[in-house]
Amino acid sequence: MNHGAWHRTVLRRIRRAGGAVLAGVVLVALILGGCGSPGSGGSGGEEQVLNDNIGSEPPTLDPALMTDLTSFQIVNSVMEGLTRIGPNGVEPGMAAEWGVSDDQMTYTFHLRDAVWQNGDPVTAEDFVYAWLRVLNPETGAPYAYQLYYIKNAEAYNSGEITDPSQVGVKALDEKTLQVTLESPTPYFLSLTAFPTLMPVHKATVESNPDWAGEAATYVGNGPFKIAEWVHDSHIDLVKSDTYWDKDTVRLEKMHIVMVNEGATAETMFANGELDSNGSLNPQDIPQLLASGEAKTSPIISVTSIYFNTRKAPFDDPRVRKAFTLALDRKAIVEQILKGGQKPALAFVPFGIPNPVTNQDFREEGGDYFQDADVETARRLLAEAGYPDGQGFPKVTYLYNDNDTNRALAEAYQQMWKQNLGVQVELQSMEWKVFLAAQKQGDYDLSRGNWVGDYLDPMTFLDLWVTGGGNNRVGWSNAQYDRLIEEAKATGDQQVRFQNMHEAEKILMDEMPIGPIFFGVNVYQEKPYVKGVFRTALGTTDYKWAYIEGKGQ
Repeated sequence: MNHGAWHRTVLRRIRRAGGAVLAGVVLVALILGGCGSPGSGGSGGEEQVLNDNIGSEPPTLDPALMTDLTSFQIVNSVMEGLTRIGPNGVEPGMAAEWGVSDDQMTYTFHLRDAVWQNGDPVTAEDFVYAWLRVLNPETGAPYAYQLYYIKNAEAYNSGEITDPSQVGVKALDEKTLQVTLESPTPYFLSLTAFPTLMPVHKATVESNPDWAGEAATYVGNGPFKIAEWVHDSHIDLVKSDTYWDKDTVRLEKMHIVMVNEGATAETMFANGELDSNGSLNPQDIPQLLASGEAKTSPIISVTSIYFNTRKAPFDDPRVRKAFTLALDRKAIVEQILKGGQKPALAFVPFGIPNPVTNQDFREEGGDYFQDADVETARRLLAEAGYPDGQGFPKVTYLYNDNDTNRALAEAYQQMWKQNLGVQVELQSMEWKVFLAAQKQGDYDLSRGNWVGDYLDPMTFLDLWVTGGGNNRVGWSNAQYDRLIEEAKATGDQQVRFQNMHEAEKILMDEMPIGPIFFGVNVYQEKPYVKGVFRTALGTTDYKWAYIEGKGQ
């Protein structure tokens, strides 16, 4: 590293033997979900095969293009970034150690001697190439803004500058990566574990535009590699013999099916065809939880109604508010979901602390509207020109098909009919098709779900800036944009959090999205499955998983 550029260099040597140390990063215990002990226990000679269900086909396994947890779950097993979120917080990944400058603006990562599954070395240039590929406007990466914390990254992505060498990511040598930020970013190290910031193998990407779509052409650097991929059926992962930490990986194989019907998946789990399952019929959840056949873990997420603000009638905030206020969240979480979800009367979920006040961001901000406020909803709809729903145009609610989403859609439909006099048609789509339609703005109103990418309100609020890669509702507000930009440009936590509270107030006043409930992760897992690591950010990591006691 270049010592001469720093007044004081903080070198964090992080080794597995001593656990991970996280300095200068806001990462509290809430990020850690349930996991077995990854460092103890033996397999007893048992077959180390895990049968899992992810519910649907991952839309893409290209880190630059993915936006959904289904894809994240697979890529987290077959790829690895500079760091990895593990049982001890932010742990070493491709970076064996790193240094942070005194002003928290420059990070220097020292890569370990790791290789891609084809035997090529993983280099600093792989990260430079991958990150600039995300930022290249021609790539169309929805999550490009996740790199805007880097100097000149936004300017390059927007086309304001065209020279990629001006972006603050440099390969100082084959194993040294230097990253310069626009401003101090307390959660930057956790971002380096995020899929968008994972490296890709340049020769593979440039030789085949469809490299990420088949097992035979996929080149990863993670704990597992893809052995077989039968689309819309299953993905088989096997332990990688080239992974730097392969001795920690104990599973030899994961057979991952794509079954979105809860009743079918539950039967497969009961019959022993599945060892873990994330697709459940909502009507079965209370009984499964009571019997211990299902479990819950915290997740920082919010499910909402997305309104297409680019076209009538949802270009009118009064209509959007009417549709939001007409829903009975208490009934939805207690009578349909039944898994411990909470009614959402704001957008940012509970579970994110304010480091200045030591209070929860959601508790500080409070509620922005009343649940099931039918009187106000009817008044707003009448003010918009549709008294008792008269003359309201034909609209369709779009959702990705599974048992829970279907039950929710039918409940929304009935409440809108009963409380507003409006008839809403329902349309379901397979997950990949649904995401494409939503991205293209080909909907009236749709299901929206967001799980935090890191433990800060910004991961929810910067979604809605004008032209944002994941802004699927077409909403734009100059004051909102300014507040988010200022919050990102300062290291003053008091200013940051004040701006984020003000931004959320604007969001809830104009309501381009209507929050419904804050989520919880409900899943099934056999008692002999050990060491699976689940975080409150929705990710599930099998690096430390193993099978023990299956025959008992």
